[in-house]
Amino acid sequence: MSTGFIVRLLAPLLWLLFALPHAQAHPHDQDHPSSSDPAQSASLPEPTGRVILTLSGDIAHPNVGDEAHFDRAMLEALPSRVIETHTPWHSDKGRFEGPLVRALLEAVGADGDCLRIRALNDFEAQAPLSDFYDHDVILAMSRDGEPLGIRDYGPLFVVYPFDAHPELLTEAVRFRSVWHVERIIVP
Repeated sequence: MSTGFIVRLLAPLLWLLFALPHAQAHPHDQDHPSSSDPAQSASLPEPTGRVILTLSGDIAHPNVGDEAHFDRAMLEALPSRVIETHTPWHSDKGRFEGPLVRALLEAVGADGDCLRIRALNDFEAQAPLSDFYDHDVILAMSRDGEPLGIRDYGPLFVVYPFDAHPELLTEAVRFRSVWHVERIIVP
């Protein structure tokens, strides 16, 4: 078996061991109110590989100072989805895979109403948190089974399920579909 296969096989188990016990319900979810219990405020494990995403701002579970840093393996360990969809930037339908943005927000204990998503070139878009709880929006790491490189809108690309929800094909949502994501700020 290849190492990549083993990592993909074990990723959900790692999520259960590390992130899930520290996950916090969305603060606006009336069925699962967030808790201020200090036992639930433990930090995330520190990344062991190259950091590809940083979350900052109003987060409860940092792992480096007051920020949450994620390497590829940590992101792969989060609950993920596959979205098969067309995008306004591709000529054909793609099979995008990556962690659910809401799983990432829960892992860091994000508390706010919106996100500022910043790209490598300092482009920044603001998106309401409700987008990520109303739809299975992912932080795509691969397309058609291949890791997203810089030329392919990677390494991280916010992908909405456009084909499943045509009402998302608006200028506002296209603006929120940031590629080359490097940082997410919870103001």
